[in-house]
This record gives sequence, structure tokens and C-alpha cells, in this order.
Amino acid sequence: MFFKSKIFKYIIVFLVSMVPLVELRGAIPIAEAWNLNKGLYFAISIIGNMLPVPIIYLFARRVLEWGKDKRVIGKFFTWCLLKGEKGGKKLEAKAGRGLYFALFMFVGIPLPGTGAWTGTLAASILDLDFKKTIAAVMAGVLLAGLIMLAISFGIFEVIF
Repeated sequence: MFFKSKIFKYIIVFLVSMVPLVELRGAIPIAEAWNLNKGLYFAISIIGNMLPVPIIYLFARRVLEWGKDKRVIGKFFTWCLLKGEKGGKKLEAKAGRGLYFALFMFVGIPLPGTGAWTGTLAASILDLDFKKTIAAVMAGVLLAGLIMLAISFGIFEVIF
């Protein structure tokens, strides 16, 4: 049956890694719980997490600006814009000249409210350079993935 197959499970890991706020922080524990191949699920979750990033950078701000005054979606779109602006300004204030390093760290530390979606939206709102943003977010996603992999291996239990 397809729904019990490994391929289906990898597809779920891929899709979960694309979900805002969950991203690979949710995909890696799911894959680990299913006892999937670590190298394969790591690569799949990284690809899934990065796939929306260029789209978010290029289009999210425009879509959110368009929808912020719409009746059904307006409140949510306004919330997303405010969250992106707040995160971007906070990042800019703290980082100064090291803005892309700060973006890397913001995306790379797997805490609630951080990640590729929020970091990319903030970079888009701040009108940061596209290529530098993608590089910083990619490095951050890799770092977050490695941290989540370490957590799933139990490395932090040994340290603490």
C-alpha cells in the first residue's frame, strides 16, 4: 500500500519541511520517528525547506501588500507583514554591517518564529540583495538542519 511505503514517508518529510513555522524543525523529527535514512531525509528536508525561499523573496511581499486590505485574508496578511517588518527591523538594528551573518544566524538557530520563511520575508521587506539573501538563508537552513540532526541523535543529551 502506497501510504505505508517509504516513498510516501519521504514525500511527507519533503512537504512538512516546506510548511511555514514548522519547516525542517518538524520534518527531521518526523523522519527520525519513522526511522528513515538519515542522509536521505536530511537532503530532502533541506531541499524542501529551500524550495519556497526564492518564491517568498520575489513574490510574498507583493502578495501580502495586495491582500492586506481584503476582507477574508486581510488580518492574516497584515499580521505576516508586521511580523516580517518587525523581524527585519530588529535584525537590522542588531546586526548593522553584519546583516547577512545575522540573517544566517536568525535562520540557523531552530527556535519558534525563526527560519527560512520569516528570514526571507524580512530580507524581502528590507530589500536586501537577492543572491546574498539566498546564500545566507541556505547556510542558515543547513545549520538548523545540522542542529536538528544532532538533537535527533541525542548529542545534546550527552553534553547536558
